[in-house]
Amino acid sequence: QLFFFLFYAVVENEIQASIDQIFSHLERLEILSSKEPPNKRQNAKLRVDQLKYDVQHLQTALRNFQHQRYTREQQERQREELLSRTFTTNDSDTTIPMDESLQFNSSLQKIHHGMDDLIGGGHSILEGLRAQRLTLKGTQKKILDIANMLGLSNTVMRLIEKRAFQDKYFMIGGMLLTCVVMFLVVQYLT
Repeated sequence: QLFFFLFYAVVENEIQASIDQIFSHLERLEILSSKEPPNKRQNAKLRVDQLKYDVQHLQTALRNFQHQRYTREQQERQREELLSRTFTTNDSDTTIPMDESLQFNSSLQKIHHGMDDLIGGGHSILEGLRAQRLTLKGTQKKILDIANMLGLSNTVMRLIEKRAFQDKYFMIGGMLLTCVVMFLVVQYLT
């Protein structure tokens, strides 16, 4: 068992070193992509961003694997400690009522795991939103490049940007209105 844990640690360190090396290569690629001719620059930048996104997923997967391995090691250690411990009976005057404490502790453990799940879900949603933002930024740049190539006037471009700006305020207003309605429903219906 110890051999496997050490083996996993060595392999994880090698993978982490490779990921770090890939990150440094991606930084160099990003610098090189900015030196590309203007007609190829956007495509090169988009590819570098996609590679960064993929490497970030690899990094996340490695961290999840390390967390699982650490949890298994800790469980194995606790199991060994429990098996090697010797137990003796208590005197009747030293007994402590522990049912309530055990129930409270198990409730706290459930809440703790639930919060960890919520935080993990929030983190994955945030990562997804960041990736979508990068994709949308790349798409917006491509559309602007295409529009410039097609010769759209500056007036039309300003109108499009103004509309996007207005849409953002409509979205924020809608979100606030939805939150107020949800608050009122919870307040008066519960």
